[in-house]
Amino acid sequence: MSAAVAAAAAAAAAATMSCNSARSGSSGASRSHQLQEGLLLPSPSPPSPISLPLPLSRYESQKRRDWNTFGQYLRNHRPPLALARCSGAHVLEFLRYLDQFGKTKVHSENCPFFGHPNPPCPCPCPLKQAWGSLDALIGRLRAAFEENGGLPETNPFGARAVRLYLREVRDAQSKARGIAYEKKKRKNPTPQQQQQKLQTAGNGTYHVQQGIGNGGYVPRNVLSNEAAVLSVGDVPVFN
Repeated sequence: MSAAVAAAAAAAAAATMSCNSARSGSSGASRSHQLQEGLLLPSPSPPSPISLPLPLSRYESQKRRDWNTFGQYLRNHRPPLALARCSGAHVLEFLRYLDQFGKTKVHSENCPFFGHPNPPCPCPCPLKQAWGSLDALIGRLRAAFEENGGLPETNPFGARAVRLYLREVRDAQSKARGIAYEKKKRKNPTPQQQQQKLQTAGNGTYHVQQGIGNGGYVPRNVLSNEAAVLSVGDVPVFN
């Protein structure tokens, strides 16, 4: 009797397992069929991150504006002038053109305030672009010319005539305004500073100090990177 009960129980268990196996098989086949028919879509993959371009620094933004301004000046030139035919003489024309929009008082030799850094009252002397503004502008345009495919040996902003003109403007404004443009003196670092520099370099941290102007001079009224660009007629100008 017990043997018969055990046999019946074993047969029932085998039947239950066979039924469950059949159900799971049919469920898997049904899911596979639905996938083939497009009824069940696989889970979407996560979207790939979109790489955004890095914003330009203030120097790069100013350099781009300067380059566009010079290109506009060439297009409005009479007759229009191609960049390939631009020379140092045309760069000097551009710098003298900008003088009419300057804000720096440059006293003439006949002015009673000639050489006076802080005149007590106004005078009729003209306003011009400060030497530091022109020097920084030429530096940016010189770099932009080569970045836009120009060759260093044909760079009109590096012409000798342009360098001589900037030197004359610096000396003339220094005398007229009573301001001495002196070179920055490099101080010898102390042993403690040298040790700190070595430790900083060992940690992989570097600090870069950017000079102002050309040749290490520290000018007054340097045209900042946030200087306004006004529009006079069709040609934007510096201010």
